[in-house]
Formats: sequence, structure tokens, C-alpha cells
Amino acid sequence: MKDKLKQFCNSIGIECVGIADKGPYYELGKILKKRVKDKHNNEFEEKDIKKRIDPTLTLEDAKSVIVCIFPYYIGEVKEKNISNYTFSLDYHKIIKNKLEQIGKFLDKEINNFHYKSFVDTGPLVDRYLAYKAGLGFYGINGHIITDKYGSYIFIGYIINNYPFEVDKPMNKTCMRCGKCIKECLGSAILGNFNINTNKCKSYITQKKGELSEEEKKIIKKSNLVFGCDVCQEVCPHNINIKETNIKEFRENIITKIDYNEILNISNKEFIRRYKERAFAWRGKKIIIRNFEIIKEKV
Repeated sequence: MKDKLKQFCNSIGIECVGIADKGPYYELGKILKKRVKDKHNNEFEEKDIKKRIDPTLTLEDAKSVIVCIFPYYIGEVKEKNISNYTFSLDYHKIIKNKLEQIGKFLDKEINNFHYKSFVDTGPLVDRYLAYKAGLGFYGINGHIITDKYGSYIFIGYIINNYPFEVDKPMNKTCMRCGKCIKECLGSAILGNFNINTNKCKSYITQKKGELSEEEKKIIKKSNLVFGCDVCQEVCPHNINIKETNIKEFRENIITKIDYNEILNISNKEFIRRYKERAFAWRGKKIIIRNFEIIKEKV
């Protein structure tokens, strides 16, 4: 059945698929508890650590987790003011569609098949699942790195009730050159494979409310009004990587948004124009705020 799964995934453009066990992931639990203690977690993370380490709390009869990698790198872009991962139509919808295709395929192949699919906003830690499924290794910047596509990847997973044979993690880490630590705009990369996400520019550009002066200084350090790519751009593991094989990530590309356009349209019109874009999920107000913070430095 695992071979059939991989063949089907390949048929819909998914090259990298692996299987993680059903947990619980007690080793991860210790890491997460320390992150909370050190106040390195953020508002977007699932608060219930038990849910983050135990798939059976999301799907009661879980037996394994199917993990898929979705590369999104389209090559060097000279002019941009949003992060690479937001160039295409919303990756959540693209990936969710593919995961559901997998689920429906397996439903026909396996009696009494149950599953729940997630991309980015699920209860489990997707990078840890990719590591457990042998699809990549950890960078010191917290990203999962693949040999072929570097760290420019999305991760989707399917908790399910079929006991697929699990894969083994890679016995390797990044080369620990320290470039990401040195170049990180907020000094968020701590050097021990841990990140203080509250100092990450990508997180700060998505954070609601009034920002502190320190947070504003971090935003001003590059012209991106949504997200940040610095730790990936300086990473030697991202040199000479392959561009994405997934056509949906090469179509309908936007690499730059215009301040005056966004400023002069209503919230309703903003939603109409950009609701299919990942950079729009926090709304017009956040993007305008970030633009105006960056403009202050001129």
C-alpha cells in the first residue's frame, strides 16, 4: 500500500512523501515545554502541547502520519517586497487540495479508511513530522532542509488510521556555518536549533496591534512588507537547488504589491482582489502598517 501511495503522489506532482509514526512524540514535548518556559513561542502556535505531540488526540484511531513536501522556489526574483512563499495563489488551498486527493484515493483502496489532512495550521508540528518521516534534516535556523529543494518547501500531513510502514529520520543536520545567525534581522536564531519566533521579522510582519520600537527596527531592516527570507537566502544549502516541479506554484505570480493601490482601496475591495493570496490573511491594515514603518527609514 505504501508503494501505491507513493505512485499516486507522484502522479499528482508530489515527489517527496514519507511516513511518521503515530507518536506520542515525547522528545518533541520536552522541546516545546522549554520554548514556552523561555517565551520563544508565539500566538500562532497550538497552546495545548499534548495535542502537538499526540496524533491520536486529533484522530482517535490514528496509526500513522503521511507527510508530503511541496517545493515552491521559482528561481531568483530581482524585485519583490513580499516573501517567496506568498508569490503564488494561497499555498494552503493548493496543498489542501492535493492532500484531499490523496485521502480520497486511499479511501477507495483501504476499507474503513479515516483521515484528517492539514497544512500549516494543524495541531502537530509539521517540520518535526517531516524530519521523522525522513524527508529532510534540520537547519540551525529551524527550517527543514531537503537535498533537492533546499528549505524552500511547504509541508502537509495526513493523520490516518492505516499502519503504513514508518520511515527513519536522516542522520544529518545542516553544516552550521552560522550565516543565518549572523544575518537574521531580529537575531531570532539562537544557534542551538532553537528560534525565538517573537524576534523573527516574518512573524512580526504578521502580528496585529501596535508594535514596539524594537519590532519596528526589525521590520525596517529590509523592504519586505510581509514575511522574511533572509535566513534562507544566505543558507549554503539553498545554492543550486532545483526549482519547484509543482505547476500551481509557478502560475499567477505576484512578487510585489503597491502601497498606493492598497492604501486607496476599501477593505472589501482588498479582500476581493487578494483573498486568494497568503499575504492577505491578516488584512489590509497590517500591510499598510508595515509599509509605513519601512517608509519611515527613508
